[in-house]
Amino acid sequence: MPDGSATAHHYRPKLVTVLTEGYSLDSFRKDMLAALTVAIVALPLSMAIAVASGVSPERGLYAAVIGGFLVSALGGSRYQIGGPAGAFIVLVAATVTRFGLEGLLLTVFISGFMLTLIGLLRLGVLIRYIPHAVTVGFTCGIAVTIFASQLKDLGGLKLPGAEPGQLLPKLAVLAQSLPTTRPAALVVGIGSAGLIFLLRRLAPNWPGMLIAVILAAVAAWLFQLPVETIGSRFGQLPDGLPSPHVPLISYAWVIEVLPTALSFTLLGAVESLLSAKVADGMTGRKHRYNMEVVAQGIANIASAIFGGISVTGTIARTATNIRAGARSPVSGMAHALFVLAFMVAGARLASFVPLSALAGVLVVVCWNMAEKEEFLRLLREWRPACVLIATFGLTLIEDLTVGIIVGCALAAAFAVYDRVRARA
Repeated sequence: MPDGSATAHHYRPKLVTVLTEGYSLDSFRKDMLAALTVAIVALPLSMAIAVASGVSPERGLYAAVIGGFLVSALGGSRYQIGGPAGAFIVLVAATVTRFGLEGLLLTVFISGFMLTLIGLLRLGVLIRYIPHAVTVGFTCGIAVTIFASQLKDLGGLKLPGAEPGQLLPKLAVLAQSLPTTRPAALVVGIGSAGLIFLLRRLAPNWPGMLIAVILAAVAAWLFQLPVETIGSRFGQLPDGLPSPHVPLISYAWVIEVLPTALSFTLLGAVESLLSAKVADGMTGRKHRYNMEVVAQGIANIASAIFGGISVTGTIARTATNIRAGARSPVSGMAHALFVLAFMVAGARLASFVPLSALAGVLVVVCWNMAEKEEFLRLLREWRPACVLIATFGLTLIEDLTVGIIVGCALAAAFAVYDRVRARA
């Protein structure tokens, strides 16, 4: 098997390699089946991530269609599925709150250029050396933060004002608002999450998230439940892609969003390469990390131009793609086209989906995202535990960037100390 990280193939998309080697009709059939399976998973998840990020659901669908297609068409992995990711919810929500939608699109646009530059300068290899304890720490921290952000919609709470971005103030406000809980919303949200977990155990090949969202929408409409829906908050979703539009760019605006764009870039590179590495472990293949980062950058630029949120490689959808029998990047490209077809055909029906059901979907995502076993394992040794707790705690209390920087600095300090001691 050829080494996917060979120097001669740094910037050759895996799609080109597959087509050069020969692409059979049997592979096409398997790719189409895998694409449909992944699209069924991506559809409710993309909307849920967008809503949780503080933007309308179609922004997540635009990212899944445009970004997902380009990640597969240009990427360095045969199996990577790109699209909106739960890990970005906190960053996107904070960016929208601070800069508005136009500021978010500019941030995604700039981060796309940064990712492309990282790949072209062959710096993708550096991302791969982020300590494991740091990765586990910020991933678990993000999972906890996302879960807290879903409590409002999960219970249909009415807050006295804007929901705080920081975790501790957010929990305080949510606790004060508990008397406003809507029992119907809570039942729909918990019921959706419970059904997904149940189907995953009893029928793992069934699209649990889509089934839960559809049943929740049907129940809310049939029994006229007093729950907030996509339609009541956002109106009817568009039935196609918007016209391309470059975000508003000015020197002052770029300088203001640049630090946030750096956070998007760092997280996007880490998540994408981590997802590609998981795919390598499942298939025995090797991805081209520099080409993968370049593709992620181009995908984010295009997503922003079409009004979509940030794009990255997604571990859950990539794993689903592999388990469904995908053979090439064609499956990822086709999954994006299937999502677009679902948008065109079902835009009106999506208006009936309860927001508490989407919150239930993200509760499941949080549970799956948190690397619980690894977290406990790393606590057994004091050095990894220090790095883990520092990264996890600062991600919760401050933000993701601070958590990663401090975690990496602490791990580096331990490594330097060991070297100095060994030479002494």
